[in-house]
Amino acid sequence: MVALQDAPMRFGDIRRRLEGVSQKMLTQTLRAMERDGLIERHVYDERPLRVEYALSPLARTLLPLVIALKTWAEDSLKVIEANNRAFDRKFPA
Repeated sequence: MVALQDAPMRFGDIRRRLEGVSQKMLTQTLRAMERDGLIERHVYDERPLRVEYALSPLARTLLPLVIALKTWAEDSLKVIEANNRAFDRKFPA
């Protein structure tokens, strides 16, 4: 959602912005979000065919919460990773 906050994007642009996501996973996620009404998919009758994805009005109401959660996750990542390491030392697999 954060990737689409400023403007609609094509699939390839979204994939480049989200490092490490597979084509299959991105396709499944976009499809699920479209089904939920969070993403609007626009197909343009051009050659080559052009498809853009945009946030829906519903998604825009959720966006501030998603941005806050993303910020929290980024700010907390080092602590979470340290907790994971401590747990794994205590309970080895």
